[in-house]
Amino acid sequence: MKRAKKKPARKRAAPKKRKVAKRRSPSRRRGLMLVLSSPSGAGKTTLTRMLLEDEKDNVELSVSVTTRPKRASEIEGRHYHFIDRKKFDDMASRGELLEWAEVHGNGYGTPRAPVEKFLRGGKDVLFDIDWQGTRQLYDAAPKDVVRVFVLPPTADELRSRLARRAEDNREIIQQRLRNAIEELDHWGEYDYVIVNEDLDRSFRALKAILAAERMRRTSKRAPSGEIAVLSEKARRENQPNLGKLVRNLKSDLVSQN
Repeated sequence: MKRAKKKPARKRAAPKKRKVAKRRSPSRRRGLMLVLSSPSGAGKTTLTRMLLEDEKDNVELSVSVTTRPKRASEIEGRHYHFIDRKKFDDMASRGELLEWAEVHGNGYGTPRAPVEKFLRGGKDVLFDIDWQGTRQLYDAAPKDVVRVFVLPPTADELRSRLARRAEDNREIIQQRLRNAIEELDHWGEYDYVIVNEDLDRSFRALKAILAAERMRRTSKRAPSGEIAVLSEKARRENQPNLGKLVRNLKSDLVSQN
């Protein structure tokens, strides 16, 4: 009797290697441009300094170039880059300035390259500029710009703050007060308005604005808690009495000049 031939054993297929998905590093948020504008003496420079100290790892100051003379208390490269008129005009004509304007007879502008570098790296950039520069920034990059206008509580307080600087002569102070009348006309172009009557309260509002705008860009959800309360309170459209305040400020400034 013939034995049946054994069928050759099937080779077991080697188990397929499972593809392990590579972990993606979380995408870095593009920085935002936080703009503070105000008439001279309303307090935006003080608020700028306080925010930079509080957010030193996350916020960079945009250092403008200017053709005006350096004040005794100012440091080259920290407060401004002080340049002559020819260099300023050359930078503007070559497109090296993100925005520029004539203010009080002097040129002011924002160098483009450092701002773009910070934004791509996920850092927020803080601007202490006037309404003309703000308008140019917003026209160029509306999704990146958050606009905050700082108002003084009274015209007398504005004059007092300018006088306390002790760095400008009487003629310059008067010129700044006259220019404030025009600058006040542009408060309605801003997303948020802070009436700087109390510095600590104003600073808390500014921090809440920045935190809320960051949250909207990262989690895509509305802010909550104290951040929501303070930031929403500072929104321009949520302050119905601002128009009356600005009219009174302008009237008082006109009568004082």
